[in-house]
Amino acid sequence: MRPELKRRVIISISIVVVCLAAVFWPRAVDESDKAHPRPRSASERIKDFISYKQIKEDLAANIHLGLDLKGGTHLVMLVKWQDVIHNKVLRNIAQARTILQRENIPFTDIKDVSTPNSLGELSVLVPDSSRNSDIESKLLDDFNKNTLTGKGWARIGQSATSITFQMNQAEQDQIADKATTDAMGVINTRINALGVSEPSIQLGPQGSHQIILQLPGVDDPERVKNILKAESVLELGLLIGQPYSTKEEAQAAAAGHQDYEVLKMTEFGEQWAVIQTPPAITGEDMRDASAVPARGGSDTYEIEFSLTSQGAVKFEQFTKTHLQQRLAIILNNEVKSAPTIQSTISDRGQITGNFTKQTAEDLALVLRSGALPAGLVYLEERTVGPSLGADSIKAGVLSSIAGLAAIVAFMLFYYRGAGINAIVALIINLIILMAGLVSFSAVLTLPGIAGVILTIGMAVDSNVLIFERIREELRSGKTVPSSVDTGFKRAFVAIIDTHVTTIVSALFLFLFGTGPIRGFAVTLAVGLLANLFSSVYVSRTMFNYVLSGREARVESLSI
Repeated sequence: MRPELKRRVIISISIVVVCLAAVFWPRAVDESDKAHPRPRSASERIKDFISYKQIKEDLAANIHLGLDLKGGTHLVMLVKWQDVIHNKVLRNIAQARTILQRENIPFTDIKDVSTPNSLGELSVLVPDSSRNSDIESKLLDDFNKNTLTGKGWARIGQSATSITFQMNQAEQDQIADKATTDAMGVINTRINALGVSEPSIQLGPQGSHQIILQLPGVDDPERVKNILKAESVLELGLLIGQPYSTKEEAQAAAAGHQDYEVLKMTEFGEQWAVIQTPPAITGEDMRDASAVPARGGSDTYEIEFSLTSQGAVKFEQFTKTHLQQRLAIILNNEVKSAPTIQSTISDRGQITGNFTKQTAEDLALVLRSGALPAGLVYLEERTVGPSLGADSIKAGVLSSIAGLAAIVAFMLFYYRGAGINAIVALIINLIILMAGLVSFSAVLTLPGIAGVILTIGMAVDSNVLIFERIREELRSGKTVPSSVDTGFKRAFVAIIDTHVTTIVSALFLFLFGTGPIRGFAVTLAVGLLANLFSSVYVSRTMFNYVLSGREARVESLSI
């Protein structure tokens, strides 16, 4: 065997062996006991190669199936973006109070006057209209500093006793879109961090503010909902006075103050605290959070957090203003602790409480992922059973086998001995394709199976181009070795052209498609790249090997 041919044979066999190992390699961890999985020994993994049952289980573990094949949970959620606008109005009301008091501009009250049909409105009640122009100038200057569009607020009316402002529609649309994308980011972080495998998270139709979530293999929608709705609302605000032993006492102390709220306090048993609203900072100002052992050598844990630069500025100003007063650390509308502000604090702090290591780590995880910017409404909930997925797999496999069998019969009938070459190249193509899916952790869906079937067709098409070129060269009177060499060279350009254009199309499908469409694109692109190797390199190697075993002058070729 010539050195060049020997090298081609070694490369081809090596790649096939590596790809087979990638597809069928046994799992390194035994998960039969979900609570206490253990590493599997080398002897156990070697035995896997001779057990059909274990080979089947390893193959199922290595190839990730989508929702339509594996079964699982499908949820369609609507983001309550109106909540974000409402919170924005409340923050502007608090800021407006501060500005008017600082500028000594008299006012009676500031209220949220939004309605379901007219969101984002607030009204400043005044004793007379003499300072209305100053109120408009000062407040709009501040309101519009913190908008997405640059000029999101405007005065929409005034009278002798009030002046009303409203957030414009363009600003509301921007907030709604941002709330939806932010919510999707939080959901994605939570699902991935909690170990739900192969999730598909995508936005709904344009302007619908919907999020579509698919979780293959998860057949408990309620568990998924609990993960998503796990609250992580962190607020740091001012505690007014001292905690009260009963809720009624706290409510009486807060009566008549619109910027006070009563919350449960659990630092030393059940108490009730009066908290000033809005808080100084919220979870939106969070940069990082981690669980650390509590000081003092106890078995409890606490959460250390750091703030963004903007949050640090706000927190520093707040603590500087309220020295020797108590800071309420509020988590999910419950006061966890209320330390005294001894000095100015900027960018770091702690949440203390009776946390175990696990609860502290879980809470830090949720805080890092961020709070949902708005509530969720579940519009659709669907569970796809594993039996339906099994039927889909069976139908897809049967269709693939039927197509493959028809192609094999045709190639053997029409191209005779060369048809065997095409069949071997096709099988190698499928092995490389499956290895690619496993290596990239791609999810195989029904459209992905369609991509496999299309890949089979294009692989055969490549062989047809090569074989027909070889036949043309043979009819022109060239020798067999020369015909094979010329046939591959002339067909190569056409094969590259068709594959590159199709791969580019698959790339655009992946970039702009969603869910199953991207699965189809990935399968098609990987299959086409595998086909370039199998139909050109491997097929040529097999031809060279057959020709090298004959006499120097070969008179005919079975093609």
